[in-house]
Amino acid sequence: MPIWVAATLCAGLFQTWRTALQQKLRGQLSVNAAAVVRYLYGVPVGVLLVTLYLTFVGGQLSTISWLYLVYAALGGLGQILGTNLLIMSFGHRGFAVGTAYSKTEAVQAAFIALIFLGESFAPLAWLGIAVSVSGTLYLSLAGRVSSWREVIAATMQPSAIYGLGAGFAFALCALAIRAATQSLDGPDPTLRALETLVVINMLQTLMQGGWLVATERRSIPQLFSTWRSSAQVGTLSALGSACWFTGFAYAPVALVRAVGQVEILFTLLFSRFFLKERMKRSDVIGALTVVAGVVLVLLGR
Repeated sequence: MPIWVAATLCAGLFQTWRTALQQKLRGQLSVNAAAVVRYLYGVPVGVLLVTLYLTFVGGQLSTISWLYLVYAALGGLGQILGTNLLIMSFGHRGFAVGTAYSKTEAVQAAFIALIFLGESFAPLAWLGIAVSVSGTLYLSLAGRVSSWREVIAATMQPSAIYGLGAGFAFALCALAIRAATQSLDGPDPTLRALETLVVINMLQTLMQGGWLVATERRSIPQLFSTWRSSAQVGTLSALGSACWFTGFAYAPVALVRAVGQVEILFTLLFSRFFLKERMKRSDVIGALTVVAGVVLVLLGR
């Protein structure tokens, strides 16, 4: 199995796990504070990962340039903006719709990379990207729309517009992270990805932490009083990002994100085996569609 595929599958698992744990922080922290803990507590985890990699695998840290820092800052900011747009879509009573349309990130990343970076994929890979995203949309919207007219109407909702904006921001974030990783001079893509994780988490802590200081200063003590739950969320967030960044270091963003749609399968499995919820027929159809899309992406690679 290619390293980028294994890393992407692990990223989906860690992200699902982190999302489940982050629910515990809902009543304890504001939206901004909950976002900050992901980065703040993720920094020491990233440093530990780099240290362990250097100790057991070996290598040498890269030289950081100003261009690298620009790419890293854009990647970190893109993730923050994408997350905020996604949360704004929830505010319009459109949790499912907003989430669904944010998952168009893989398709948007593919077209951005094609237009601006000249990246092209085999027809089978394009088909796989479309099928995997379609499966995710079906899983999110099944039972909420029953005709193409309702799908079009849902697309015009504010929640869908914000969701598409979130997908666009996440796509730009991923492309900036890939560019940052590739701009480093180290020979080991995995080590470059881990280095980028630390730098971006530090920049995100400064960016969103600075915003928190300016707008919600009274929330700052809560960042540390909830350290047990926050540290778990930060750890899983760092592990997930490390896997995503590794995937981006080895393969085009669109392909990584298309394979990353398996995240929704982990969500369904968590729902079925841990929460003991019954899977509906639409869940099975959507899951199989996502799997089929991922298989097509891998065959077209």
